Amino acid sequence: MCITSAKEKNLKKGSLISIRTYYFYINISAMKEIVLELKDASIFQKDSLVLSEVSLKVEKGEFVYLIGKTGSGKSSFMKTLYGDLPLQKGEGHIVEFNLKTLKESEIPFLRRKLGIVFQDFKLLPDRNINQNMLFVLKATGWTDNAKIDAQVLSVLEKVGMKTKGFKFPHELSGGEQQRIAIARALLNDPELILADEPTGNLDPQTSVEVMKVLQEINKAGRTILMATHDYALILKYPSKTLKCDANKVFEVVQRAV
Repeated sequence: MCITSAKEKNLKKGSLISIRTYYFYINISAMKEIVLELKDASIFQKDSLVLSEVSLKVEKGEFVYLIGKTGSGKSSFMKTLYGDLPLQKGEGHIVEFNLKTLKESEIPFLRRKLGIVFQDFKLLPDRNINQNMLFVLKATGWTDNAKIDAQVLSVLEKVGMKTKGFKFPHELSGGEQQRIAIARALLNDPELILADEPTGNLDPQTSVEVMKVLQEINKAGRTILMATHDYALILKYPSKTLKCDANKVFEVVQRAV
């Protein structure tokens, strides 16, 4: 016995083309969305070639590590993704922006769709945490004070810092400051989070705590690309791993110990 859905019956009243179109869109919706793709891209720092022939894809919802020795090109790679360095050769698309043709005037709009977490936090020292968040939201076009307050509280709650809004950065530990930096990266509901050595200045225990926050954010559906040299964290929280080495970027398999 063949069971036909009401939607299919309605389509059959139309035409065969409608039915094919229906199943086409079902298949399309099942495909993974690509949030970052590079094809034969070369990464430069001024006139110096840092990485060459880089081809990779990052799908929505993935947690991807970027590893490599100091000076291997991790930071240059990340800077190219958020428009701090131009993509001079090859193709690159990130959250629907074309990196090869990206104009300076488009960079602020690109960064609104990205959440960027830095190793050194980059919090404004003369403002408390709420004011740090307010500064970002105002700078990116938020005007409704009630919505602003609700969004600040929401992101602080996600990183376990909702009671710290009136603290100044110097009153917080390194781990707490990094949690705030992660919360700031979530303010504009980013499609992709770029975390550049987020545990680089933290002790091992605090690094694990920050990593747990990132893991929870990823489980909620966020895509994260994290540059790191903390191999202990990678072994503890294994995931897809890309390596910068000898001017190349390639996927590696991490072996558990």
